[in-house]
Amino acid sequence: MIDLKNISVTFSQDKNEVVHAVSAVNLHIQKGDVYGIVGYSGAGKSTLVRVINLLQRPTSGTVTVNGTELTTLKDKKLREKRKEIGMIFQHFNLMNSRTIFENVAFSLKYTGKSKQERQEKVNELLDLVGIRDKANSYPAQLSGGQKQRVAIARALANDPNILLCDEATSALDPKTTLQILALLKDLNKKLDLTIILITHEMQVVKEICNKVAVMEAGEIIEKGSCIQVFSQPKQALTRDFIRTATHIDQALETILNSAKFSHLTKSEWLVELAYVGDQTNEPLIAQLYSRYQVTTNILYGNVEIIQDVPLGSLVVTLAGEENQRRQALKYLQRLGVYTNVLKYTEESARVMNGGF
Repeated sequence: MIDLKNISVTFSQDKNEVVHAVSAVNLHIQKGDVYGIVGYSGAGKSTLVRVINLLQRPTSGTVTVNGTELTTLKDKKLREKRKEIGMIFQHFNLMNSRTIFENVAFSLKYTGKSKQERQEKVNELLDLVGIRDKANSYPAQLSGGQKQRVAIARALANDPNILLCDEATSALDPKTTLQILALLKDLNKKLDLTIILITHEMQVVKEICNKVAVMEAGEIIEKGSCIQVFSQPKQALTRDFIRTATHIDQALETILNSAKFSHLTKSEWLVELAYVGDQTNEPLIAQLYSRYQVTTNILYGNVEIIQDVPLGSLVVTLAGEENQRRQALKYLQRLGVYTNVLKYTEESARVMNGGF
């Protein structure tokens, strides 16, 4: 559906300073994907998404959509091709002097449809996004979530098969964000719509995306299926995003700042465990005691469901003889459980240097 090859975007600033907003990005997005591109402000993600419909022409590289290389098209053909790509933004971009009906109808003005056809299409779109009753209202009379629904209806007016969402939920409260994400997920299935979602929140990716790419300093540093990236993050930035999305960072901060856990005994380790899929059905804690006489104290636990697959996180203390603790961690790793010793004594540090 979308193929970005060696995309780079550079901007010239004062005193001949060159800014590399996007650097040598390669990205392949398949039909029907809900693809999240996540990164902090300034990572280059918004610039990259504007390259997809050539609102931002790349300095180098090629953009291919549905088999057509957009970077080779002249203005008229490019405008026609852009009709296949809808776009919504963080701040809605509605016309305040026009009704909701008129805001959506404006996108159909030059389509050649008759007035009746345009009216039917607008009503169909407003039904689709659940705000038919607001047709005669003005943007100022709507909530943020309702405004974003109008923006989505407008973006779908020309029946695109791709929808670009640039921080589309950043201006919304958490409850409304979940409602808009649920709507996008529904549209993805109903319309066989390919969605590219730009965000700085891994929580958003977790809710809706089947694939994700992580950007930093203009480059994609990690990408893959959501299950793969959430369960086996390879980059420090990705792990930071995931810890925030699963709330384990807050739990760790509380635990690590606790006086009780800043003075562990020689026979204790503070350990983070993460596991995926069928492993969540295993009686892991009971096995550690019955096999190795290692006592486990659970300080924090959480299970997330991502693409219908459970991902579990635990923060525990492990207590027992040194060799038994080491064997217990090896056992967990053989089962595919991610283990990370967070706090340990000088004695356990010597053991850790030998590797688990």
